[in-house]
Amino acid sequence: MPELPEVEVVRRGLSRWVLGRTITGVEVLDPRSIRRHGLGVEDFIGNLEQATVLDVVRRGKFLWMPLGMDGSQSHHEPLPRVALMAHLGMSGQLLMQDPDVPDEKHLKVRIRLSEAEGMPEQLRFVDQRIFGGLFVTSLVPTTDNGPGGLGETPLPEIAEEASHIARDPLDPCFSFDAFYRKLKSRKTGLKRALLDQGVISGIGNIYADEALWRARLHYARPTDKLRRGDAGRLVDAVKDVMDAALAAGGTSFDSLYVNVNGDSGYFARSLNAYGRAGELCSRCESSGLHSIIKREQFMNRSSYTCPVCQPRPRNGRW
Repeated sequence: MPELPEVEVVRRGLSRWVLGRTITGVEVLDPRSIRRHGLGVEDFIGNLEQATVLDVVRRGKFLWMPLGMDGSQSHHEPLPRVALMAHLGMSGQLLMQDPDVPDEKHLKVRIRLSEAEGMPEQLRFVDQRIFGGLFVTSLVPTTDNGPGGLGETPLPEIAEEASHIARDPLDPCFSFDAFYRKLKSRKTGLKRALLDQGVISGIGNIYADEALWRARLHYARPTDKLRRGDAGRLVDAVKDVMDAALAAGGTSFDSLYVNVNGDSGYFARSLNAYGRAGELCSRCESSGLHSIIKREQFMNRSSYTCPVCQPRPRNGRW
């Protein structure tokens, strides 16, 4: 499942290619990929054709493109406005391609864009496993009057489906104080809190393990007993690992995650904990210690930790 850095890589790519362009045509090749649009194919197409893409915005793993209708590029239309929401799921890909590029085997939706010099003319949604999809949604005011998410134009509106989740660590409006208050108010383990989108959004299993390793914290540390300094170190680690993943284009374990140009990410080569069970901890090894990364079952997934530099707390919680 793509996590925040992978979705942000896609957002940045889309911003480069689609911003300010008008949707001139839509072709739905597989209605299952717009099943979240309850009013059906014709309504989906009708909402998109002749609309202008005003921005590409992300909060956590949610990605949406606010639309200006009738070719308008104004950001001051009365709310509620609408947006094209993209859910990548396990294998969804948003690819910018020219018409002469052969269709992919799992092409589900084709969106044609107004001509722009040197830019691909089509946005294609490809999805092998059909867990993802596209749909049109309403934009609603944010509860804190801040921008809905990370985009080119900071407007106080958010896609309705994303309005319930907390801000993510790369959001300019992310508040450490708000995050720490939520941690202290819960009686749970630290990793479980990191995966809770109501506490902090966009962190999945891979980056939770990597951030906890960088912060030298065990996933079972009780959140209500976590000191402010430890929480600050953890947030810094989350930001560092995500920045590093962005610089590498995200994490690709197979060919299903690619950016809008069809390229894979390479952060998997830089992982220090996740997926490294049985290998030496690189930090301990550099200090002359012999410590092996452990894999443990966690919430029907796996957690990877170093037993030396991430010791399990005696009063830990899952």
